[in-house]
Amino acid sequence: MPQGKPAGVRCVQLDAAGRCRLFGRPERPPVCVALRPEPRMCGANRDEALAYLAALEAATRPE
Repeated sequence: MPQGKPAGVRCVQLDAAGRCRLFGRPERPPVCVALRPEPRMCGANRDEALAYLAALEAATRPE
């Protein structure tokens, strides 16, 4: 996504299973490479992880 990924928009690089198609590849964006998930971010299941990401995106959305 050359102009960045807007909050609430699914990344175009995710496959049907939600995995990054660029993982481990040099063209993976620096922000993704630098992301270090922690237990709080991942939650106990997929729903908790998605809720955390939604809250993070809302908190960082430009005005």
